[in-house]
Amino acid sequence: MTRLVSTAKGIGRLEDDGETVALLDLDAPDIGAALYAGLDIASIATASTRERVPTAQAQLTAPVPRPSKIWAVGYAYSGHRTEVGYAGTADDPVIFLKAPSSVIGTGGRIRFPKVAPDEVDYEGELAVVIGRRATDVPEADAYAFVAGFTICNDVSARDVQKGRIPGRAADVTAAKSFDTFTPMGPALTTLDAFADPDDLHLRTWVDGELRQDARTSQLIHSVPALVSYLSRQTTLEPGDVIATGTPSGVGHKRGLFLRSGVEVRIEIEGIGTLVNTCA
Repeated sequence: MTRLVSTAKGIGRLEDDGETVALLDLDAPDIGAALYAGLDIASIATASTRERVPTAQAQLTAPVPRPSKIWAVGYAYSGHRTEVGYAGTADDPVIFLKAPSSVIGTGGRIRFPKVAPDEVDYEGELAVVIGRRATDVPEADAYAFVAGFTICNDVSARDVQKGRIPGRAADVTAAKSFDTFTPMGPALTTLDAFADPDDLHLRTWVDGELRQDARTSQLIHSVPALVSYLSRQTTLEPGDVIATGTPSGVGHKRGLFLRSGVEVRIEIEGIGTLVNTCA
């Protein structure tokens, strides 16, 4: 298993069951920049070590702090479609873009926007990081273009998303693109770490209460299908991120919106735990 992290001191590799960060002898400041500069994920993962520090003392950032694009998938699990009453019948994925400036790392604060502080919701998701430029990729070849997986919280201002703010039209991209609304991390795990990359356990807790519990094998559109489909919409660049969608258990249908001081913890097997508090 190779789990890579981006830190304030450069790219690192998690060792000793995640207790140590081996800082790597690479010029790029983060994993996304290294991928965009043309380094393949194998070269990054096997780079020589220049320093080792305890993980608790390393300042982790998002693995890809500023992707050129964040594609996100809506209504990606049948259970989530049922809980929100989605009635769409299209065979293709429901997709939208998020602003790259919304990305923060594990430990960062989710800040409620002044224009819409009252209906902020969480969405625990598997995120795919693209490893090399992809255009019109066949589904069977899709994983060859993936650097690895990380975790994403697709934070959403539901009143903006649904058009409940006076004077504002409903806007899913705006609702999900406020600053700090895309926590990501803690690590990027390479595909060779997974016995089955299409079947991973995903769980989300809010202040210790388990809210989401699913497997990525329940995705309506698999990771290879999403990579192939999106590569036909636009060229996917190295370091681009695909947030694959959230399972059932989101807060807004039960009025369980995030509040200041609440901790959101998302865990996906083989990747780690993404933890953020709200402010």
